[in-house]
Amino acid sequence: MINFARVIMITELSILIPTYNTTCIQLVKRLQQLCEQISRTAGERFDYEIIVADDASSDSAIIAENCNISQIPHCFFIQKTKNEGSAATRNFLADHSHFRWMLFVDCDIEVLDDHFLRRYLPYDQADIVNGGIRTGGERQSNNLRFLYEEKSQRRHDAKHRQMRPYQSFRSTNFIITRTCMERCHFDERFTKSGYEDVHFGLILDRQKARIEHIDNPVYITDFENNVDYLSKCERNLHTLHAFRHELGDYSPLLALAKRLAPIIPILRLLHRICSPWERRNLTGRHPSLLLFQLYRLGYYISIDTK
Repeated sequence: MINFARVIMITELSILIPTYNTTCIQLVKRLQQLCEQISRTAGERFDYEIIVADDASSDSAIIAENCNISQIPHCFFIQKTKNEGSAATRNFLADHSHFRWMLFVDCDIEVLDDHFLRRYLPYDQADIVNGGIRTGGERQSNNLRFLYEEKSQRRHDAKHRQMRPYQSFRSTNFIITRTCMERCHFDERFTKSGYEDVHFGLILDRQKARIEHIDNPVYITDFENNVDYLSKCERNLHTLHAFRHELGDYSPLLALAKRLAPIIPILRLLHRICSPWERRNLTGRHPSLLLFQLYRLGYYISIDTK
C-alpha cells in the first residue's frame, strides 16, 4: 500500500483533456482541487497545469460553458477550429503542454477518489502508467454500454492488465513522460475515436516503453443510449477493419475472426438473417450481452461484403 505522506517523486504534471461536445468544467475543478491539495502539502513542490482542447465541437452552448475553464487558476481552454479526432487532439495537447509528466483523462469521466493524483506520483521510473476505469453511478440494467462496461470490469483491474501490458492499454486514464510521448505519438490516421488506443499500445510495445498498470481508476457515469452506442460500435468496427493488418493480435475480435476463418461464409449468412432481430434487442429495453458479442462479430466479418 502506498504511503501518501511520502515525498512525491513526480513534481510537475500537465493534465490534458480532449473534449468534443462535452461539458467538462466540473471535472477540471475537481482535478484542480486535487492539485492544490498536493501543492499545499508541507515541504513539497508541485507544479501543474490543466489544459482542455476542444476538437471543434458543434454545440456552441457547450463551448461557451467550457470557455470558463480559463478563469480557473492554472487551467486553460483551447478551441480547435478543425475536427481531427481524439488521436490528433491528444498529440495537440502534448505539444501545447509544458511539464515532463502528462496525465491524459477523457472528458466524460468522474474522479471519485481524493488520492487519485497522488497514486500516480511515486511512479517516476516508468515511461507510462495506466490507471484503469470502472463503472459508476446507479446500475442501469437497460443500458447496453453500462452492462458491457460492468461485465468487462474484471479485465480492467491491474492484475489482469499487467498480464498483457501493451494489449491492455486504454487511453481513458494514463500518465506518460514527455520523452515517451515524443517517441510514441498517437496515429492521426485514426480520425474518429475507436481503436486509436489499441494502436498506441502497439507503438508502445515496439518502442519498448516501460509500462506499469495500477489500480487507480476513473469512473464512467454517463452512458449513451442503446441506439447511439450501437452506432458508435459499428463505426468503430469499420475502423478496426481498416487497420486489421496492423492491429493483428492486439484486438481479441480480430483474433477470434482469424480462428473462425473456415466458417466465415456461414457466419456472414447468419448475420444477414439475424441482424435485424439482434438490433431490435440491442436497442431495446432488455439488451443481451451475448447477442451483442455475436452482433459485433457478424457485423465485422460482413464489412468486406458491403
